[in-house]
Amino acid sequence: MEYIYAALLLHRAGQQITEENVKKVLSAAGVNPDEARIKALVAALSEINIDEVLKSAIAMPLAPVAAAPAAAPSEEKKPEAKEEKKEEEKSEEEALAGLSALFG
Repeated sequence: MEYIYAALLLHRAGQQITEENVKKVLSAAGVNPDEARIKALVAALSEINIDEVLKSAIAMPLAPVAAAPAAAPSEEKKPEAKEEKKEEEKSEEEALAGLSALFG
């Protein structure tokens, strides 16, 4: 995880995510960098729009929280709640599938 965190830190700071920059961040954090993992991370992230991934990851946890107070306990709404839950699970799975690309 520290490799991903280093890449996110560099992205947030507006720096390029390069092997050398990731090594510097990891070394500063007291982590002994693994060259192979750094190369794999930089190669995987070169094809990903990090801003889009972060937007979709941030939006996912908010949807269940916002939907929970709106649902009032009622016998008529139970089937709808099951359908919404299935849709939320599907969208969470899709988001997780997109995030798996970050890990190679």
